Amino acid sequence: MAVIGEFTTNGNVIQGSVRTLTVSTKVRLHAIERVSRDAPDFRAVANGAEIGAGWKAISGNGEPYISLKLDDPSFNAPINAALWPAEADGDYVLVWNRPNRDAA
Repeated sequence: MAVIGEFTTNGNVIQGSVRTLTVSTKVRLHAIERVSRDAPDFRAVANGAEIGAGWKAISGNGEPYISLKLDDPSFNAPINAALWPAEADGDYVLVWNRPNRDAA
């Protein structure tokens, strides 16, 4: 697991930065009203463009987190990550884990 970002709550918005070797951008998560069971809870925006979405989730240990999927034509591949609460209330860390590849 790698921490690729730090976020904080500012009013109704969760904002922070995503940093990897190829991506460095500020991202804002805006809460949106869900229109269906599978619809996202958040819209991810960077530089005025929508770059992804987030879903409220519960870990196997019962811990709440936000599952994020970020994508942009400039990315090598979509970023699937988890926004976990940090020690300070309203703060989060964005954690990425390389997906397992199926054996051929």
